[in-house]
Amino acid sequence: MTADADPPVRVSTLELFFDLVFVFTITQLTGMLAGVLTPRGALQAVLVFGVLWWMYGGYAWLTNTRTPAATPERLLLLLGMAGFLVIGMAVPHAFTSRREGIVLGLGYLFVVAVHGALYLRVNRNILRVTPFNVASALLVTAAGAAGGATAAGYALWLSALAVQALSPLISHPRGRFSIQPSHFTERHGALIIVAFGESVADIGIGAAGRPVTGALVATALLGLALAAALWWAYFGVGDDERAEEQLTRAGPAARPALALNAYFYSYIPMLLGIVTLAAGVKLAIGHRASAAACLALGGGVALYLAGDAAFRRALRIGTQRYRAGAAAAALAATAVGIAAGVTAQLALLTVIVAAALAAERHGADSVET
Repeated sequence: MTADADPPVRVSTLELFFDLVFVFTITQLTGMLAGVLTPRGALQAVLVFGVLWWMYGGYAWLTNTRTPAATPERLLLLLGMAGFLVIGMAVPHAFTSRREGIVLGLGYLFVVAVHGALYLRVNRNILRVTPFNVASALLVTAAGAAGGATAAGYALWLSALAVQALSPLISHPRGRFSIQPSHFTERHGALIIVAFGESVADIGIGAAGRPVTGALVATALLGLALAAALWWAYFGVGDDERAEEQLTRAGPAARPALALNAYFYSYIPMLLGIVTLAAGVKLAIGHRASAAACLALGGGVALYLAGDAAFRRALRIGTQRYRAGAAAAALAATAVGIAAGVTAQLALLTVIVAAALAAERHGADSVET
């Protein structure tokens, strides 16, 4: 039976603190991807992100059920944060060092154990899910022991992701977990904002130690403008508010599946897009721009917009065609970056996102009239 006592009204400061620590692991992925911007590096980033995102979702669902107000719950949540911090420190060399691969796996197992202990205090239905999470953590640890970059290591990582992906099909969440729409939408929206903030911080990190020239300032400002345009695509048009309304309208029994589709699966390309874009900007500013950096810029924007379109589709809160078209155009803009430089590409990407939003708004106004 789901515990409805003391449901959260808004996101607590402890949850925001938790999100800042989690986003540290995301920035580690950005650094890892920027250091090895190859198909293999991208695969490694996706594998690590996949398992971490699953458990972040687990903690978000947990605090959505009840505000961590009691001292034992706060201490356990802080322990979960410590686990994510250890994981983040191990991320950069998880595929090149068996020791750090094992550390990442054990840190993940610790995060899973703390989550299970916390959730058991509010909803015993977590016992249906925790075995899958433990199995996934053990597979990640085994991958580290096998050597993450080996064939066996990759197979174990993929198995860990498969266990997570299949668990909702085996133990469906409908009727077993409750979703508080206002808190849920606010929590995930805050995570996107924190992720954008870290991506902007990467601009400053990439520019550190370089002369502040006109070209550097232009590139940095265009990077900020692009991040702002992507922020606008989600928050500036009221999608977060419409999402809350749809979750509320759906009713308690239907909310868990809707939350999985919109805030778990659709968020994957959105967050990976921010990570990829940040890696591209970091490389473009900190080093000589390369074809890989240009692909990261275009691909990052394309991933984010594709995920945003999927989010809208899952919740049925707006048209998707303009954003899907902008995603394709963003990917094609890679050629502009290679030919004319990243400054021109960043400007074009910003225009593409802004034009899609303007066309979308015009289309909505035409329908209303």
